Amino acid sequence: MAKTMTNPPAESIDAYIADFPLNIRKMLKTIRTTIRKAAPRAEETIKYAMPTFTLDGNLIHFAAYQKHIGIYPVPMGVPGWDEALAPYVTGKGSLQLPLDKPMPLTLISKIVKFNAKRNAEKMKAKKK
Repeated sequence: MAKTMTNPPAESIDAYIADFPLNIRKMLKTIRTTIRKAAPRAEETIKYAMPTFTLDGNLIHFAAYQKHIGIYPVPMGVPGWDEALAPYVTGKGSLQLPLDKPMPLTLISKIVKFNAKRNAEKMKAKKK
């Protein structure tokens, strides 16, 4: 289901979403809207063959797979996040959201806002 590095990547998020069945497209569009609301100044692109939002660096990537939607990067080992991430399969900086469960839009929004703040702090530190 997901684009792979051996398949040509989509040229836009719209093109990426269009390749999926209707039910998955709806989920991906909802995630995209949630990210937009959480970081309205973020720019859309495709990186690593995945829809990506950037704001002072990579903000968040998402991708659809056969049984889940992956979100990257996710705050791992950061105080206060373990409980929020506990219901989901996580990996090194990744979160798997099962397709048969409601999308945790509040959690996605929090991840985006956390990453935006982290990126802004990194940019501010670079300028010093």
